[in-house]
Amino acid sequence: MSAPSPAERFARAEAARAYPVTAAFADDQRFDLDPFQMAGCHALESGRSVLVAAPTGAGKTIVGEFAIHLAMREPSDKAFYTTPMKALSNQKFRELVDVYGPDDVGLLTGDTNING
Repeated sequence: MSAPSPAERFARAEAARAYPVTAAFADDQRFDLDPFQMAGCHALESGRSVLVAAPTGAGKTIVGEFAIHLAMREPSDKAFYTTPMKALSNQKFRELVDVYGPDDVGLLTGDTNING
């Protein structure tokens, strides 16, 4: 991949100034966020609601993880992340515990209640 052009660098700097929380979150990821992911995160950082519709495997989860990131910044806020399968719920629970610690993450399934 070629180096970004001056115009691309300027646009990135402008977005980072307008959306500093998104920029810091994106910098912490192991990959570059796609434009639709950035747009979703920008909308959330602006206080708007977001509906992300994309094919399986396209990266919708990162927008949800950013919403959790925003909620975890405020002590009184809570975030609920739902999944269609118990195995996916367990996986996401472990990932969130790794990021936020076991005291701030819970898991509720049909047979499990951790930090409900």
